[in-house]
Amino acid sequence: MNFSSYIPTKVIAGRGCVRECAEALKPLGTRALIVTGQSSKRNGALADISAALTQNAQRFAVFDRVTPNPTLSCVREGLAMLKETGADFVIGLGGGSPMDAAKAIAILAVEPRTDEEIFAGGYGNAALPMAHIPTTAGTGSEVTPYAILTNDFARTKTSISSPALFPKIAFLDGAYCDNLPPHITKNTAMDAFSHAAESMLKNSSSPASELVARESLRILYPLLKSLEAPAKETRDALLWASCLAGMAIAHTGTTFVHGMGYFLTYDFGVDHGRANGLLLGETLRIFAENGVPAVQAICAACGASIEEIAKTLSVLCGEREKILRKTCEEYAARAMKTKNIRACKYQPTEADILRIFTKSLCG
Repeated sequence: MNFSSYIPTKVIAGRGCVRECAEALKPLGTRALIVTGQSSKRNGALADISAALTQNAQRFAVFDRVTPNPTLSCVREGLAMLKETGADFVIGLGGGSPMDAAKAIAILAVEPRTDEEIFAGGYGNAALPMAHIPTTAGTGSEVTPYAILTNDFARTKTSISSPALFPKIAFLDGAYCDNLPPHITKNTAMDAFSHAAESMLKNSSSPASELVARESLRILYPLLKSLEAPAKETRDALLWASCLAGMAIAHTGTTFVHGMGYFLTYDFGVDHGRANGLLLGETLRIFAENGVPAVQAICAACGASIEEIAKTLSVLCGEREKILRKTCEEYAARAMKTKNIRACKYQPTEADILRIFTKSLCG
């Protein structure tokens, strides 16, 4: 029972919450940099946060050039705009990519680093204040201390981490997700599901992390079968479950499944959540075969067997990418060097990792 729990983000949920709770933004600063992509203009999120800031007499600039899997050059461009405009706080608006970029900008504004130093770790506990507004239901970044960036040096994606990367406020409004196309809805839901399940497979799991992970799985799993045209209530539930899964990994981090998936995203452009969904089913089988009790806890939370969960994920993924066995062998060797291999309740062998890749991607 020895554990700690630290989620310092204030969560405000409900349709219309950004405008209705605009005053919550006042303590963050006088001038914001809104970090976003292009979709926030279409789903109403940018209009809402602009109105909220205007209501507060807080000035703002918009950096809307974030693309999927943000690069260091993207972060540098946003950082330059922040300095040019004199912004003293940051708003991350969008899916995981804008929120990740916003976090990197916020911490590099306080702790400058060269590109070569960004992934070296050892960040201090200071960053510009942030508010995050997710417009997809998957990443949970609005309540985590991580930012995931493309790492061209290592040919993958890599996280940076600091308690300073926890946003001060998260606004959850399911309306911003209402018109997401089915493939994005499915991929982001698989990302959230993977977060909750992976957190329970970590050595660092605790009563606090397992509580929110189980609740996330309880909400999410039944919804995975009805994602073609979700009702508003389903959208709201997906967003809350994603936030809960984010709280879980804020305590524990993710497993090697994420590290394996990053290879697929970097080399083949596979969406991050989809990559997790492709690999998770076989991963759960291996953990179960090696007697990890957490797998049964995951199944109990879902109300389903491992095979049912694996089938559900397979249906969501549809036709799978086909990767050459030689590439899978290279990935397995690289995956064995990641720190998350040693941080799980079962430490897979290279043969296990190769099995996950080949069973998932080689037909």
